[in-house]
Amino acid sequence: MTSQTTIDATGSGGKADGLSAHPSVPASASGLRGHPWLTLITVAVGVMMVALDGTIVAIANPAIQKDLGATFAQVQWITNGYFLALAVSLITAGKLGDRFGHRQTFLIGVVGFAAASGAIGLSHGIGLVVTFRVFQGLFGALLMPAALGLLRATFPAEKLNMALGIWGMVIGASTAGGPILGGVLVEHVNWQSVFFINVPVGILALVLGLLILKGHRADNAPGSFDIPGIALLSGAMFCLVWALIKAPAWGWGDGKTWGFVIGAVLLFAAFAFWETKVKEPLIPLGMFRSVALSAGVVLMVLMAIAFLGGLFFVTFYLQNVHGMSPVDAGLHLLPLTGMMIVGSPLAGVMITKLGPRVPLAGGMAVTAIAMYGMSTLDTGTSSGVMSIWFALLGLGLAPVMVGATEVIVGNAPLELSGVAGGLQQAAMQIGGSLGTAVLGAVMASKVDSDLAGNWTRAGLPKLTSAQLAQASEAVQVGVAPVQKGTPGAIASKITAVAHDTFISGMSLASLVAAGVAVVAVLVALLTKRGENAEAGAGLGHI
Repeated sequence: MTSQTTIDATGSGGKADGLSAHPSVPASASGLRGHPWLTLITVAVGVMMVALDGTIVAIANPAIQKDLGATFAQVQWITNGYFLALAVSLITAGKLGDRFGHRQTFLIGVVGFAAASGAIGLSHGIGLVVTFRVFQGLFGALLMPAALGLLRATFPAEKLNMALGIWGMVIGASTAGGPILGGVLVEHVNWQSVFFINVPVGILALVLGLLILKGHRADNAPGSFDIPGIALLSGAMFCLVWALIKAPAWGWGDGKTWGFVIGAVLLFAAFAFWETKVKEPLIPLGMFRSVALSAGVVLMVLMAIAFLGGLFFVTFYLQNVHGMSPVDAGLHLLPLTGMMIVGSPLAGVMITKLGPRVPLAGGMAVTAIAMYGMSTLDTGTSSGVMSIWFALLGLGLAPVMVGATEVIVGNAPLELSGVAGGLQQAAMQIGGSLGTAVLGAVMASKVDSDLAGNWTRAGLPKLTSAQLAQASEAVQVGVAPVQKGTPGAIASKITAVAHDTFISGMSLASLVAAGVAVVAVLVALLTKRGENAEAGAGLGHI
């Protein structure tokens, strides 16, 4: 399928003169505007800001709690509010880009995200911090799909995978590097600096965007908004993500958890029915007739479950079991970050030559091996052994980040590239939330099952049910429940029991993540090269 594209220098969507009728023949671009590689640098700066914020803030949360006198539940909302707003809004934000042009939505997203970041740094109450974190999520949702839409419309097909490789590298490096940078800033400056750092980055992205980005909008882009569809999908996504966020606290068997899950299912069903009736649907369900696109979405969910869910426990393992500082823990994850940085562009080249199927299946197989290796970590594992498994994980994830994105965006029509980008990001967000919730439930179940027996066998004083429940909560994050004034010998026994029990839970969770990665290998075999990759290509010069 080939779609012609309407372009102007300001991104307003007006008809441009001199566009080649064949998309593989580059149109001329004057100066910097519309240059593909400069476009990639520009969107990478904006995407880096959002990806970094997903992990950098976790390091600042304890300092925020202490400085603002917040409760633990309020601090949880600093993270939950951001991810909830981001996940709920991504697909709708992608549609906004398809309707009004990705240049405009990207620039609005950059300005809004940077402004919200600065407002958080100036906030003196936890309520304002949470409120502006929600705004960060909303503006981040505008920015992420627009970045993919701009890359899709700017790069010719033979260069697109390399561009997506570098794009994936930026996301992977920013996500993994967040704890390192956050640790340095909190330790040597203050928690506000974690947010203030986004302001100059946002200004840089805005200046580059105004100078370089060229507006792209397909002639047959949507002309109206599916308001009921937006409401139904947003409600469904909210119920699903909220259930995943609250399940660890409420319990998977709790009526409130299942109430939100059932609500999500009903709203998704109502959304699917409505989309078959409306003239211009938010997500044309015909997109999912593409087996490759559907497989790409499922693959992105499974990858995020294994990666983000498994990585969640690694930070506790490094800091609470091995006693590392946040900066040291981040440095120990550098092999993961490094392999993603090196592997993502190489994966782009490989996918261009071989197609996505083999690299995707191979990448998930390597990820499964890495997760199995991480299940063997214990309290005495050396840094060298850890580095091997972390590096292998980065090597496996690199082709999946690139290839799954290309499969989803490349198999969607150009006029729906924003929606496709929103699907890709939403799948990753839901997968991450699902991985944290499900693997967290596995961890909790294993700790609850083993802790009492391990405690008794160590000859420690018997605990009441309430004390055991309190101890279990601490052990699930690798913390030894040692009370003040506890004699040294007993404290050492408690610490050993807590860490051994945590390791057993992390090992089981890692094995489950490895199993998810094996399933993803089979899903990857259903993927193929994007059928519409050339539709938006060649609109700048290389």
